[in-house]
Amino acid sequence: MVAHGDESMSGMDMGMDMGSGSSHSGMSMAMSFFTATDTQLYSEAWTPKSAGAYAGTCIFLILLAITLRALFTAKAFLDAKAMEAALKRRYVVVADQQSAGDKAFNDASSMTGILTTNGMQENVRIVSAPVKHIQPFRFSVDLPRAAIMTVAAGVGYLLMLAVMTYNVGYFLSVLAGAFIGELGLGRFNQGAMAM
Repeated sequence: MVAHGDESMSGMDMGMDMGSGSSHSGMSMAMSFFTATDTQLYSEAWTPKSAGAYAGTCIFLILLAITLRALFTAKAFLDAKAMEAALKRRYVVVADQQSAGDKAFNDASSMTGILTTNGMQENVRIVSAPVKHIQPFRFSVDLPRAAIMTVAAGVGYLLMLAVMTYNVGYFLSVLAGAFIGELGLGRFNQGAMAM
């Protein structure tokens, strides 16, 4: 004998199962790789209907993977450019200031110059800024870096979703794009890191 509360819960569960079963009937989760050419990508509207549409989807995934590699290379260039700017920053130390002057005159990387202000001339030393591993926050550097990494994260997640379809063609397209991107852009990334 079923109590009234149990009966309503049982009916509610069955109704939910029937409703959810009908909404998920078109989308089954494959747990092994397969080679169908009509696998949807990102939405039901993007379901290749022919071999040509499937090839176009694979080419899109190749280009998306190349774009991800290009974004990482662009970030490396921005980082190298910011570090180069930090290394080129110079400060002027007036010779009359003993504490900083002693350090500046003993610094081998500093240059001697004359500073003229309001008709007065002073001997000065121009020294390089001390460069630390972690640079201070600058909008001109950190804002573009954050924007690039946000776009790269979005592209990376789109590629991950394509691989999670378990479609062999999509998976191989992502790998091909990663290979081509590294082949074409990897050397620029190495050069940017060495600057």
